[in-house]
Formats: sequence, C-alpha cells, structure tokens
Amino acid sequence: MHSTISARARLHNPRLNKGTAFTSEERERFGLHGLLPPKISTMEEQVTGMLANLRKKNSDIARYCYLASLASRNERLHYRALIDHIEELMPIVYTPTVGQACQQFAYLFREANGFYLSIEQRGRVRETLANWVTTDVRLIVVTDGERILGLGDLGVSGMGIPIGKLELYCACAGIDPAQCLPITLDVGTNNIEFQKDPRYLGHHHGRVRGKAYDEFIEEFILAVQERFPKALLQFEDFATPNAVALLERYRDRLLCFNDDIQGTAAVALAGLIAATRLTGTQLSEMSFLFVGAGSAATGIANLLALAIEREGLSEKEARSRCVLCDSKGVITRSRESLTPHSAPFAADLEPMSYVEAIDAMKPHAIIGATGRGGMFTEEVIKKMMKWHDQPIIFALSNPTSKAECTAEEAYRFSEGRAIFASGSPFKPVEIKGEIKIPGQGNNAYVFPGLGLGVLAAGARRITDSMLIAAAQALADTVTEERLAQGSLYPPLHDIRTVSQQIAIAVARTASAEGLTETEIDAAFSEKMALGMYDPRY
Repeated sequence: MHSTISARARLHNPRLNKGTAFTSEERERFGLHGLLPPKISTMEEQVTGMLANLRKKNSDIARYCYLASLASRNERLHYRALIDHIEELMPIVYTPTVGQACQQFAYLFREANGFYLSIEQRGRVRETLANWVTTDVRLIVVTDGERILGLGDLGVSGMGIPIGKLELYCACAGIDPAQCLPITLDVGTNNIEFQKDPRYLGHHHGRVRGKAYDEFIEEFILAVQERFPKALLQFEDFATPNAVALLERYRDRLLCFNDDIQGTAAVALAGLIAATRLTGTQLSEMSFLFVGAGSAATGIANLLALAIEREGLSEKEARSRCVLCDSKGVITRSRESLTPHSAPFAADLEPMSYVEAIDAMKPHAIIGATGRGGMFTEEVIKKMMKWHDQPIIFALSNPTSKAECTAEEAYRFSEGRAIFASGSPFKPVEIKGEIKIPGQGNNAYVFPGLGLGVLAAGARRITDSMLIAAAQALADTVTEERLAQGSLYPPLHDIRTVSQQIAIAVARTASAEGLTETEIDAAFSEKMALGMYDPRY
C-alpha cells in the first residue's frame, strides 16, 4: 500500500525528499522504485557529493544559487551540510555573498521563497498573511529593504537577507525551518536604477513615507500577533529613522528585536569584553570613538554605556565615554540639530573630524559602522598607536568591500599590535613571524542564541539585560588560546554550542526579570538541546 502522498509529490517536497537516500523499504512503501537510480546513498555520501559539486562552481554567487536550489529540493541535506561545514558555507549563504545575491535578485529569482506584503494590500494584510499555510510560525525576519547591509535601498530584492538570516537560525541554533517565515514589505524603492529596470520585481514607485507607512506597519504587526501569537519578530535592514522608531514603538508590545541595532550591539560588546582580557583594562576605564552614527553605531553605544554603568559609573559618565562621528564630524552639543538616537552621546568637544578626534580624546577603541570602505587609513591607525600600545580597531561594516579596513591593513599599519575585529570574514595574517586570526564580529554569534533562548523559555519581551547577558556569555566562550591568536570570537565550527550557552544565559535573565513562566531549572538546557532541529534521515 503506497502512501497517500504521491511518489512524485514526495520527491518534489523539500521537507520529505531524501533523494537517493530513500531505503529499499521506503522505495517500496512510497512507490519510488523506478523514479530513482538504484544506488542507496547515506546522508554523509550525499553531503560529500554535494560539496564536490559546490566547489567546482567558479564563483561564490554560483555557489549561492546551488545551495538555494538544494534547499528547494532537499531541505534536510541542505541544513546537514550547512551545520557540518558552517565555516565554509556561511559566507556563501550570508555575508558577504548574500549582498551580491540581493543586488542581482531579479535576475536570480526562480521560485517563490518567503512572503511578500505590498503596501497596496493595506486593509487586507490579515487576509493576505493567511495565505502562508503554516500557522505554527515561531520566528519571523522582516525587512522593507531600505538599508540592505552597506548597499542601500534594494527594495524587494532585499528578500535574500530574511532568507539568509533564518538559514542561520536553523543551522546555528537549531530552530526548525518549518517554523520560520521570511517577509519582505514592499513600500516602493528610491533606487532609481531599480525603478527603471523592467525586471525589478517590486513596485517601481518611490518609497511611501509618513502616515501611510506607519499604518501599514501597524496593520502588519496586528496581523502577526493574531496569526502567529508565539512568534519572535526580528526587524532587519530598515533605514535608521524607521529602525529606531519601530523598535521603540513595538519593543514593549510584542516579542521583537532589531538585529542591526541590538544584535550588532551585543556582538560588538562581546568583542570589547573579550578585548579587555588582552589589555587588562576595564570597560569603565576606556573611551570609545564611533565612526558612523546610524542605528548600528548608536545601538552599540547604548548597550556599551549600560555595561559601563554596571561597573560603577553614572549614566552621564558612561555615555561620555562614547563619542560618535557622522559625515560632518564629531557630534557635539553645539550642533543646531541632533537626531533623537545620537543626542544622548553629543560630546562636550569642539567641532572636528574623526581623525582629529583621535588626538583630542585618545580613544582606546575606534569602532567603524559607516558602510564606507577604507575609512581607517594608515594615518588613522598610526594615530591610535600613538596613544595606546594595543589599540582596538573594529571595522564592522559589511560586505567586505565596505569594511573600514582589512585585517591585513590593521595589523600591518600597527606592526601587529592592534586588537582587530571585523564584520566581514578575513583570512589569517602573518605579521612579524606571528599568525593573527582576525575575529569576525558576525551577528550570527548572537542572534541565533538569543532567539533560541527567548523561544525555549517562552519569554514575553527582549530587554537590554538579556542582550548584555548574551554578550557576556559569548565573550566567555573565547579561550585564552584564541585570544593569543588575536581572535575575540570563538571558531564558527563551535557556533551551535555557543548558541546554546547564550540561550541559557538569556533564558535565565528573562526568568530573573519575571518575563517568562517557564521554569529555568537544571534540566532546562538539556530539554532545550533535545528540542533543537538536527536534520537527519
């Protein structure tokens, strides 16, 4: 007796398909004899063959397309390969390759993946969202595509970001892909090239702003709360004014967070905490110069200031340790207009460039979040060297072309003395007979574990204390051996273990703050680990 699902339907369902790994008994039971080659493969053999094919591709974008195609055919094989070969494959499924994939989205698009909500569906968002047949959604990543990585406004072509982020949730923290939903909100695009491109797949008008935009977002949030009441909603790659406003508006109304603001802040704070083990200097004894004043920079500064407060400084003193610079230079109190998110960090300094600010304030760390490549020149790094024997250089912008400096430049210009971290991956660097392994301050070190922790614990909100707990837990996973090699983050191949440790710290903090009814007892971590998605046949 064959299954009620047709043989061909089974082979074309990515969650059911096993390809040549269907056993003889399964081929008989499901009516698959004759539809597959005779050889019965193990999953390990399939992974080996898949990797061999992948490595033959002549570009990372071709490898990206190959992995996307695999996911649409055999989901378990896709995630098995991603989990077991995360260091090789993460740069392909996410940064830096995903940036190119988004830029070319209209030309790479082959089949629907994810959910698209148009602002022209206002008044029908709840009805439209019901078209997603799965109701047990636990994790949503949503973007409006206005600030994709450091690439700007890509509109609906930014869908690659929610898809990629959710792949990392599944691979790095064991979130079941069946419970994940990537969403892109199409409110238009101000990208003139896209507006003129007949193949662009979104609306060809400029971005809708103001009341209409806010009402659309509100309708969307209400629809999510009704349809997916247990879901964690992650805001992703919204432009700074909207990113800040949406987080403030909704963080106390539903389980949500903004990875560009809060995830980036937590991973950067973890790197700075780890760096203190090399410098022997507490955060509260240091000063920090931010080059960039958008959502990422202000998010880091806010969380860092809170961490500094916990070391005994007042709120005013803690904030004064963080100086922000934008395209006009240092953000000072004398400015005629200040944005709400940068105003708390306005400095008591004379107007000056960020290069001049190095001599004026002698920062222990310079943190780049500009989206502009090459900002940390030899002059900048040598100025940092003038004041500190081990200057902390964080070039956090991505993709790689947008990094403020490369790892090689940071080490070469500092004669190997810089403590370096980046947002994009860089290869090890040999300098003065030593091998430096640059740490990548990738948000994937934090957001999967954060999501796992709040979902496993049934947390109702995400707080700053939970983000600090995540940062401290991540910093604690960095071994002395890794620090000696110059890396402020653990190796990626340990990411699932790291995510579990972060999840436990987040869950305990949520419980201590009274934000969960789940008991975080001695058995919690074991139960959580057993519930993690681990793709097998």
